[in-house]
Amino acid sequence: PQNVLQMNVTNNNYTDPNNLMFEEIKVLGLLQEPVSVTVLQNNDVQNSAHNITYNPVDKVALIQGLQLQLGKSYSLRWTLGTSVNEKYDCHPGLNASKEKCEQLGCIWTEDTSNVDVPYCYYNGSDNPYSITDVKYTSSGVTANLTFSKSRLKAYEKSTSPISTLRLEVKYHSNHMLQFKIYDYANKRYEVPVPLNLPKTPEGAAENRLYDVTVQNKPFGIQVRRRSTGTVIWDSQLPTFTFSDMFIQISTRLASQYLYGFGESEHTMFRRDMNWHTWGMFARDQPPGYKLNSYGFQPFYMGLEEDGNAHGVLLLNSNAMDVTFQPTPALTYRTTGGILDFYMVLGPTPELVVQEYTALVGRPVMPPYWALGFQLCRYGYENDTEIANLVEDMKAAGIPHDVQYADIDYMERQLDFTLSPRFAGLPALVKKIQEEGMRFILILDPAISGNETDYPAFTRGLEKDVFIKWPDTNDIIYGKVWPDLPNVEVNNSLDWETQVELYRAYAAFPDFFRNSTTEWWTREITEVHTNPHNASRSLKFDGIWIDMNEPSSFVNGAVGGCRNQELNFPPYVPHLGSRSEGLLFKTLCMEGQQYLPDGSQVRHYDVHNLYGWSQTKPTLE
Repeated sequence: PQNVLQMNVTNNNYTDPNNLMFEEIKVLGLLQEPVSVTVLQNNDVQNSAHNITYNPVDKVALIQGLQLQLGKSYSLRWTLGTSVNEKYDCHPGLNASKEKCEQLGCIWTEDTSNVDVPYCYYNGSDNPYSITDVKYTSSGVTANLTFSKSRLKAYEKSTSPISTLRLEVKYHSNHMLQFKIYDYANKRYEVPVPLNLPKTPEGAAENRLYDVTVQNKPFGIQVRRRSTGTVIWDSQLPTFTFSDMFIQISTRLASQYLYGFGESEHTMFRRDMNWHTWGMFARDQPPGYKLNSYGFQPFYMGLEEDGNAHGVLLLNSNAMDVTFQPTPALTYRTTGGILDFYMVLGPTPELVVQEYTALVGRPVMPPYWALGFQLCRYGYENDTEIANLVEDMKAAGIPHDVQYADIDYMERQLDFTLSPRFAGLPALVKKIQEEGMRFILILDPAISGNETDYPAFTRGLEKDVFIKWPDTNDIIYGKVWPDLPNVEVNNSLDWETQVELYRAYAAFPDFFRNSTTEWWTREITEVHTNPHNASRSLKFDGIWIDMNEPSSFVNGAVGGCRNQELNFPPYVPHLGSRSEGLLFKTLCMEGQQYLPDGSQVRHYDVHNLYGWSQTKPTLE
């Protein structure tokens, strides 16, 4: 029978003077962990303080502390189960219940001793995918993924697993590989960010720092560091799911030492592996524990127990979260796109960073002056306040290389305008530059649509730069900083009321479009060199681009969004204000955007690239 080891003595005519015993037994090929072991002799249970260690990568259990005397017959029975560290969350969404859990074919156990451990977890190590047509070549591996309908459990509605998947593993260089899982039958959104990849594989097979094995049933990918044998990626786990709006993959980790992902506030540099989930989705959110903030970085660095380091980038720009558990293991859940992983093998942390930035692009070399002392705040009343501040800094002997102006310098917070209260700013900028200082202006992306004479908006309409509702000619309007014309703002009112009464309807430029780049360039140029009145030219040295999460003070749009499923997808990642959906403090997800080649993309897919898309045209 299964899970039993019967040890029968067939011959015993010798008394052992040394009292030899079996003290440990190794069991190979166990797909689950033995959670308890019972030792019987003549059907009597033996009391022995044994302990069990299980290696889930090699599927090997070691039972130690046994006292099985030579010459006696024993039977060992063990119960397979899911130890706490091997529990992978089967219902990570809102409102998990025993009933929903069991409908998914998973196990529900309420553990009141640790509320962070998932109550609903997968039964065993199986996932519904297996592979066919595996081809290993000198430059990688390809295979098709098929799934067994008998084990098909959709996470929620509209998440039926896709059955036409292909795996491609590419060995790009001795220290870098890529593995990509996509739908070969139906084109899906892929991240339009160019990476610096070699045109043909570099290096030689004998010099590669890694070896890759594709596991068949259940499907998994295993990557080992060749020099040490350390497994640094092992995704043969029950969680693997690939559907239209819910994609999930887990991997065992080489150690507890993991760094990266964001942007979020943390308590330490190393990630806490004790059952924590962190959402990633760009949002105008000041730092706060477990709150998704301005940036989006789906990259981590892992240290192995011997100090070697590797890095992993998931090139996916959809709303996602990552769960860390003490196994140690990591689970990614994303709401769209494909799985496209890039792994760099270091082997030092410094080399990991070098290899990663070689792939995604090095940081821009800042101008020398930008390394100086910079001063900035929101709320300067007028240009005199800034002029006095510069003099006060000098008098106090405080180094002061760069001065900023926030949106206060604009008329009613309208981009590319100058408030009457800051009429002296152009002359002040010239004066401080003559003294060797520099000046930086802020610009926000949102453009008011409520003005009668506002070239930035009318020229934006002519160039068709604003994000619209899908398949219409109607602009999606949010509200940000710009105020309506001819209103007297009462700052004593609460924030929501002020937004409702005083803020203009604001349109959001689509910075992926070539026409937007042309429009943005012209508007910025005319701030620097005013074509109508040279004395109003602001000779800035740098631009601060803000609010480009993109941020809006109403959820989705004035009047709300139109596509429920995109704004409240079947799986909403663990974000701040999770129940408010993806539209919280930003644009509607159905907003239609256009890549430079003219192909349509949804804001749902490119939301996390909005700030990135604004950076290049601004820098140029």
